[in-house]
Amino acid sequence: VAAQKCRKRKLNAILNLEEDVCNLQTQKESLKKEHSQCSKSINQIKQKLNNLYHDIFSRLRDDQGRPVNPCQYVIHCSSNGSVFIIPKHLAKSEQKQDNRKEQKQK
Repeated sequence: VAAQKCRKRKLNAILNLEEDVCNLQTQKESLKKEHSQCSKSINQIKQKLNNLYHDIFSRLRDDQGRPVNPCQYVIHCSSNGSVFIIPKHLAKSEQKQDNRKEQKQK
């Protein structure tokens, strides 16, 4: 009787584990689909942002009316919602300062 109960518990454990495996495989497939959809959305947003970036720079002019070179300038958005066009070398130094501030806060 004890051996029968032991075999039954073992069989139940195996069945429960098989069910868990099936559930996890289903969840894995669902997460793969979600990941794929998120990746597509991110790529679409990146493309839209890139198009907007090029559109903005195509309309910008310096003091003499010449087009602003997107290789030399970047669009900077501050935390209060202000948008600036600044030279890339200043943006890089600003990013370094922001990274240091974030590391100190952690």
